[in-house]
Amino acid sequence: MSRLSSVDKQTRVTALATAFVTALLSPAVSVADASSKVVAASNIEWGYLNPLRGDKSPGAADLWGNRTLDTATGMLVRFKKGFESPPHIHNITYRGIVIEGQMHNDDPNAEKMWMPAGSFWTQPAGEDHTTAANTETNLIYLEIDSGPYLVKPSTAQFDNGERPLNLHRDNIVWLGDSDLNDIQANGVQSTYVWGSTADMNGSMIKLPVGFDGEIITDASEFRAVLISGSLDYSSKDQAAPQHLSAGSYVESTGGFTHKMKNKGNTESTLYIRTNRRYQVK
Repeated sequence: MSRLSSVDKQTRVTALATAFVTALLSPAVSVADASSKVVAASNIEWGYLNPLRGDKSPGAADLWGNRTLDTATGMLVRFKKGFESPPHIHNITYRGIVIEGQMHNDDPNAEKMWMPAGSFWTQPAGEDHTTAANTETNLIYLEIDSGPYLVKPSTAQFDNGERPLNLHRDNIVWLGDSDLNDIQANGVQSTYVWGSTADMNGSMIKLPVGFDGEIITDASEFRAVLISGSLDYSSKDQAAPQHLSAGSYVESTGGFTHKMKNKGNTESTLYIRTNRRYQVK
């Protein structure tokens, strides 16, 4: 068996270290392959979360993915006033963010805790719970990491080791541009709600009134849903700026710059799912 000299060993270690650093710093998708998609809330095509129940079912619309297949999916779900599901479980864990109205999601015997727009919750697979809506119009963004999204009876409940989280809007801790290196725009605030910056994660950012800036990313998966407020959106893929209201969706792959302006009279909140860090400038 041949032996490596000390010089050969050092050369190999240096080459491996260089390759490792290059892999960390290189975009998951090249700039040349970058692409984007925008779905305005006004153009969303609605169906039913449970088609067999017809108009008794909450309305549903996939923003990305396909909730009937074994894949990650993000969807909008809307509920009529007074809606309250019977106790049930899901086969997979999901996350929910309230966009409009007031929602309750908890154990069947829990007192109602109405969560307003901007609130976040997680529902573990297998855990018995009910979901209720309190106001005239109620809309949420619902996200799963795998599918299909199924509803099953309480008798099928199981413990998958996860625990639920109900995070009321008033209990969210926000960090500003002075606290975060990736936030370089005055008045912008950010909070992480799940995952890790080293992997897939979910965060929310608040863009103040008058914001005129951009979100820069090189992620292979970048998805953003407008939770509240409105934004004028533009990018290299847009022939003209597009006005987005709550419920609108933006995605990109590869090196991309999303330009946004908040011309409204209230701050705008974006939920962002991504597998790499992003910058707000």
